[in-house]
Amino acid sequence: MGWGAPLLSRMLHGPGQAGETSPVPERQSGSENPASEDRRPLEKQCSHHLYTMGQNCQRGQAVDVEPKIRPPLTEEKIDKYLYAMRLSDEILIDILTRFKKEMKNGLSRDYNPTASVKMLPTFVRSIPDGSEKGDFIALDLGGSSFRILRVQVNHEKSQNVSMESEVYDTPENIVHGSGSQLFDHVAECLGDFMEKRKIKDKKLPVGFTFSFPCRQSKIDEAVLITWTKRFKASGVEGADVVKLLNKAIKKRGDYDANIVAVVNDTVGTMMTCGYDDQQCEVGLIIGTGTNACYMEELRHIDLVEGDEGRMCINTEWGAFGDDGSLEDIRTEFDRELDRGSLNPGKQLFEKMVSGMYMGELVRLILVKMAKESLLFEGRITPELLTRGKFTTSDVAAIETDKEGVQNAKEILTRLGVEPSHDDCVSVQHVCTIVSFRSANLVAATLGAILNRLRDNKGTPRLRTTVGVDGSLYKMHPQYSRRFHKTLRRLVPDSDVRFLLSESGSGKGAAMVTAVAYRLAEQHRQIEETLSHFRLSKQALMEVKKKLRSEMEMGLRKETNSRATVKMLPSYVRSIPDGTEHGDFLALDLGGTNFRVLLVKIRSGKKRTVEMHNKIYSIPLEIMQGTGDELFDHIVSCISDFLDYMGIKGPRMPLGFTFSFPCKQTSLDCGILITWTKGFKATDCVGHDVATLLRDAVKRREEFDLDVVAVVNDTVGTMMTCAYEEPSCEIGLIVGTGSNACYMEEMKNVEMVEGNQGQMCINMEWGAFGDNGCLDDIRTDFDKVVDEYSLNSGKQRFEKMISGMYLGEIVRNILIDFTKKGFLFRGQISEPLKTRGIFETKFLSQIESDRLALLQVRAILQQLGLNSTCDDSILVKTVCGVVSKRAAQLCGAGMAAVVEKIRENRGLDHLNVTVGVDGTLYKLHPHFSRIMHQTVKELSPKCTVSFLLSEDGSGKGAALITAVGVRLRGDPTNA
Repeated sequence: MGWGAPLLSRMLHGPGQAGETSPVPERQSGSENPASEDRRPLEKQCSHHLYTMGQNCQRGQAVDVEPKIRPPLTEEKIDKYLYAMRLSDEILIDILTRFKKEMKNGLSRDYNPTASVKMLPTFVRSIPDGSEKGDFIALDLGGSSFRILRVQVNHEKSQNVSMESEVYDTPENIVHGSGSQLFDHVAECLGDFMEKRKIKDKKLPVGFTFSFPCRQSKIDEAVLITWTKRFKASGVEGADVVKLLNKAIKKRGDYDANIVAVVNDTVGTMMTCGYDDQQCEVGLIIGTGTNACYMEELRHIDLVEGDEGRMCINTEWGAFGDDGSLEDIRTEFDRELDRGSLNPGKQLFEKMVSGMYMGELVRLILVKMAKESLLFEGRITPELLTRGKFTTSDVAAIETDKEGVQNAKEILTRLGVEPSHDDCVSVQHVCTIVSFRSANLVAATLGAILNRLRDNKGTPRLRTTVGVDGSLYKMHPQYSRRFHKTLRRLVPDSDVRFLLSESGSGKGAAMVTAVAYRLAEQHRQIEETLSHFRLSKQALMEVKKKLRSEMEMGLRKETNSRATVKMLPSYVRSIPDGTEHGDFLALDLGGTNFRVLLVKIRSGKKRTVEMHNKIYSIPLEIMQGTGDELFDHIVSCISDFLDYMGIKGPRMPLGFTFSFPCKQTSLDCGILITWTKGFKATDCVGHDVATLLRDAVKRREEFDLDVVAVVNDTVGTMMTCAYEEPSCEIGLIVGTGSNACYMEEMKNVEMVEGNQGQMCINMEWGAFGDNGCLDDIRTDFDKVVDEYSLNSGKQRFEKMISGMYLGEIVRNILIDFTKKGFLFRGQISEPLKTRGIFETKFLSQIESDRLALLQVRAILQQLGLNSTCDDSILVKTVCGVVSKRAAQLCGAGMAAVVEKIRENRGLDHLNVTVGVDGTLYKLHPHFSRIMHQTVKELSPKCTVSFLLSEDGSGKGAALITAVGVRLRGDPTNA
């Protein structure tokens, strides 16, 4: 379909009103025969010789580039030469979608081998944070020249970067020679640079910008995949360029260099701009070649181990289309250019957009037009036929605002074609079409990256910065404006700031090196701090051995008084046997909540336990008030419960789960040794809690109770599980506090008379280490948490493993890391100063494998901590290290218990079950697994099963009461 007479008339006589559109039908994407396609109206040009995107562009319309004056070419010829490079927004969005798919394929382990867009991991995991400092050398190899820089970074007062650089030639015989010649040349230039600055004796860290597709497995290694641009040195593809450079330096022998990082120029650009703007997470090069990189979520990068944090991905988008995916938009000129290139069939996208090829594309179009007598009256000169004679800088000069046509005349005259004015205008138009297509295509592919960033962040609108460099973007008078306009139309839900890299990618290599140095130093200090929490098997065996020794001391009469692990007899001599029957009350006091239960136990063929309970809170002022106030509050809650259940009247047997260290002289007597877990009620320590409860009941004068048993929550947990599983002989609590109990042989319990049978021993292992025997594994953070606790110097083992204290240990580590500048930009916020902010539930959530870092950041934000991605990784690491130590210590303690039972019974192998309760064990994603593994490793002669107590220690108190009633021979309930 032709352009029509009205358009020809306008071409010859100038444009009509601004915003007028030409009736050119739109080309359809994917058509087999481009020459026969229709085109919709194209936006008319707004200024004399500049072909910009008009203000009235609609989604789906093509963007035209129509000059005011056109040579009188026929409509068929104009169609033939110019239509295929004008891409509508509809086509560009289709290209955006294709590139997004190619990115996904490149990141996938399954599809990467055949993907044309390789999406190469760079092992650059962090952008600059402003705290970098040091003296660095940067090498920049990849374009028409080779640059060496000395970059000195100082952050003491303000971010300050001083640079001095020198440019060295890379002659054709070097870039097309052997690899050894190329790297000998680089080493020679580096030696010259260092000699001039008298720094040969300094082994400065070197960052190497190597602007070619490389496969990396670490930051200081880069295996060249393929040469691009004009480079073709032999013996380098498939080799590690760092080794080749090191070999060349070593061969010289007059200086040494420490190559810390190899980066692509695109990554260097991102890092250069990232130093000035920490929102910069995309790097873009539009120059001799073209490429882009961006910060991808590690969980999406199949080719790299781990899923925490981000890593910069070098897309190597120049190869987009090498698999044929862009054939529908490539023109005959693109194909001809490719055939004559150094690497036919490769870097097809780059050949459509980059500065190395743009001038050549225009030259090929002009040659064909001249051959058909459409330009220069058919004159074709040797210069016009010579590859490389028409450059991209010529394109830029011809498209300048006022001098463009005059520049065209001078350039064309230099080629010997003697152009007319109409020829110059036509050539200007061809240049515009080619450069405009380039800007549109780069906008489409960058749009795909921005969409991916937005999707990764789960945000409806993206705000980001793109660091950009390259001669085409910088020097072409219209390129950047056209590119930005198209991008805004293609991705309207992204707010993008473009930051021009003033210092090139060489500074970026230095910044990558500086970041690598900063991260390495931070990593060293972080690891040094956290290493004190990482316990070897030998250290854990020592903990197990020490606990065994403390257990023996607690069991013996002569040493019990000075033992820290008190090994308290519970006077529970039997686990349930299934004959228990009756209705029992149970109280469960051990934390900020207090439970009252009615437990109906039925024996027979179908044993059942029916429970009714109500939860009451204990205000802080009562927890830390007088003993009378505390027990009056408890009795008030019992009264409410009896009314609630309608059972106030008959004297009911009651079991009292009292989860604090008590010395028992009988089942129904428990003398409080010390408060734990935040309780501080006066006049209780040294008193029988059963008597305190009975006295409070008498003061109320409403009902009476038969206090049958005072039960520790750990013993209650064991009894609950033993009712379901008779092999359960151990109880374990890992929640707000921590404790264990087990069935000990009476002959070993010297504090109680009699040698027959067994008795449950309430270990009160939370006090393990109060005599200093664990000081070798206690950290400074443990000591700070202990110092500021309500019971300083006591319950030291519990403070290393229980939920009440783990969050405080984490918080103190985070404060230390923030002071050192490793976290939260060095700013200690008010929430971080708040004791108790890190509850166990937050630790459990943060360590969940299912949570992405964005969700971790959301949790930290809930706590008032605004974190970066890197902050979130470090917080998660700290939580993991602290909770792992807790689980291992708990496992070491449990290993000591099971070994004691095995040895008591003289068994080669013990099978035993542990009844477990507590929020840390139940809710934390890794605690139970690590603890089980530790027990297995430290007690290989024991097979230990763990049974979760679903009904808590209240049911256990009722069962102990039932057993107590049965054993004392009460005919009404036994």
